[in-house]
Amino acid sequence: MSYFHDREYGSRRGVLFFITMMIISAVIGGLIFLQAAKSMGLLNGSPGTEQKQGEAPKLNIPPAGDITDKTAVVAIAEQVGPAVVGISNLDVYSDFFRGEREVEQGTGSGVIFNSAGYIVTNNHVVAGAAKLMVSLADGRQIPAEIVGTDARTDLAVIKINADNLTVAQFGNSDDLRVGEIAVAIGNPGGAEFARSVTQGIISGLNRLLVTEEGLQFRLIQTDAAINPGNSGGALVDIKGRVVGINSIKIAREGFEGMGFAIPSNTVQGIVADLIKYKRVIRPALGVYMIRDVDKELAEYNDLGVDYGVLIDPQTGGPSAEAGMRRYDIIIEIDGKKVTNRFDLQNEVFAKKVGDTISVTVVRDGKTVELSVKLGELAQ
Repeated sequence: MSYFHDREYGSRRGVLFFITMMIISAVIGGLIFLQAAKSMGLLNGSPGTEQKQGEAPKLNIPPAGDITDKTAVVAIAEQVGPAVVGISNLDVYSDFFRGEREVEQGTGSGVIFNSAGYIVTNNHVVAGAAKLMVSLADGRQIPAEIVGTDARTDLAVIKINADNLTVAQFGNSDDLRVGEIAVAIGNPGGAEFARSVTQGIISGLNRLLVTEEGLQFRLIQTDAAINPGNSGGALVDIKGRVVGINSIKIAREGFEGMGFAIPSNTVQGIVADLIKYKRVIRPALGVYMIRDVDKELAEYNDLGVDYGVLIDPQTGGPSAEAGMRRYDIIIEIDGKKVTNRFDLQNEVFAKKVGDTISVTVVRDGKTVELSVKLGELAQ
């Protein structure tokens, strides 16, 4: 052999020896690691036990805590979503050249209340409408008429003539607990985002909000996203029951994730009245509420009580007929403390027209109890 071939042969022997040693080392190392892993239980479900041949390895997977909730939200979207409609508030303009034309004033959402085509929504969604159009989940566009509205609760009922409607199931909002899952369904931003679904929780109950007009609302608070166009949509519990009608979002700097819905128990009573009477029948005590009594007013005038509502009975009204006088201070109704005008309104509105209630007042520092038969609140 030439010098060149002798060198090549020697080089090959060295390479083969090196590769052989690497393979042997890898096999030995692998066996050592395998035995150690088995002894620590890394390759099977129980430490220190060997996996039998043909058996699938047992994996320690932590429980998927939110899989059930996510599955439920999907079911809610599929089942309740078709019961949520889009509402277009249209104004009609006449143009000399183009004739009559419709201009969209605003959009909102609604919830199909029953198979007769009655839909519940917010009063502010339909206010001032010359024409209303309802968009169903199946693509149908149907004109609607206003059945009745109630500014005090910001609720309204409209009606469409249609068949094969998906009707929402309403639940008991009194059963809600803070922290449970809440799902909001509506049309934020109009038809482009129809039946959008957002998930959150019930953040608070019985929240008092007062409008600039002095109207008060007791609402459900949620962090499920509620945006313009969601108004009138559904707030749904984990069982797929509508527990609220989405209404308000606080849109101020520093506030985030604070949406509010009208409780379903309030909604159902109002809707029943609007369908039956075209208006809401409410009881009336027949008083003008002058102001709430506080410590400053009580001390300055030596009233003898630092809470309650200073009133003036309406001439010929239920309270006047029961003997109530000007500057009486209402402090209790049927044994329940009345701290301010909101308490007074809540207690009266919880009754029915014709009910007789016990009203405790403070007059000239003395307590007087009166029996008042409630009348009907003027519209």
